[in-house]
Amino acid sequence: MNSMTGYGRATAALGSHNLTVQVSSVNRKTLDLTVALPRDWESLEPEVTVKVREAVVRGKVHVEVELTGRPNAAEAKWSEEGVAQTLDQLRMLAGKQGVPFAPTADLLWQIASDERQPVQFPTVDASRPAIIAALGEALQGFVAMRAREGAALQADLLERLAALERELDAVSARAPQVPGLYREMLFKRLREAGLELLDLGDERVLKEIALFADRCDVSEELTRLRSHLSQLGQLLRTDGEIGRKAEFILQEIGRESHTIGSKANNLAIAKAVIEFKNELERIREQIANVE
Repeated sequence: MNSMTGYGRATAALGSHNLTVQVSSVNRKTLDLTVALPRDWESLEPEVTVKVREAVVRGKVHVEVELTGRPNAAEAKWSEEGVAQTLDQLRMLAGKQGVPFAPTADLLWQIASDERQPVQFPTVDASRPAIIAALGEALQGFVAMRAREGAALQADLLERLAALERELDAVSARAPQVPGLYREMLFKRLREAGLELLDLGDERVLKEIALFADRCDVSEELTRLRSHLSQLGQLLRTDGEIGRKAEFILQEIGRESHTIGSKANNLAIAKAVIEFKNELERIREQIANVE
């Protein structure tokens, strides 16, 4: 089980620059991927997208590739041709003006500095191996974090599933007693109404009890609910994408629990169903974080 929340970062040297790749994600029902690359490297976006899709199924994922740092002065390229042209122009200008021209070391340094050509932004072809390697390293950290978060979610969800099963056991134990309790309550009301002489084997009385027993029978719902809980437990212990399927199962569990609460017509069962639904809602909230 993996969480949809994760972060991974990797750095590398690229000439005199620092390359940084960051991958982050938050919850999203589908895969929503955005990639931010320097303009000169935008042609790498399809390859970056493929790499990320191999590691991620769901979530809002953002990949950012950044290049920082400036070239060192020692790595800058001198333009000897440009320096020579500038000196020639200055010599011609001095001659026309009748000014003696004797270049000094300071003048040469100033001209050379002005003519110095900075190192160009690394080309996409030259940068690709470093970018893809850094992306792979960032994705490893990203996936590892999602796995750690997923393990914590799994432990919490299994504990909450056990709470659901306990509430279900309580309902299952109580449900068969409901018709008998209703029968006793009905007889008590008949006596209180002064109808002690009414034959308790009267067809009308038996029919009322039979109808009530049928209306409050939740045995089928309990069977389906127990099956759904079993499926959910198996799913929570599997690897890979489980979020969508878990959401569907939770929807079915909610439907069955609502029916039981409506049909049971018993205070103890109603309380157990309320606790069941509260825990179910907490599970829904956690499943929203699962890939």
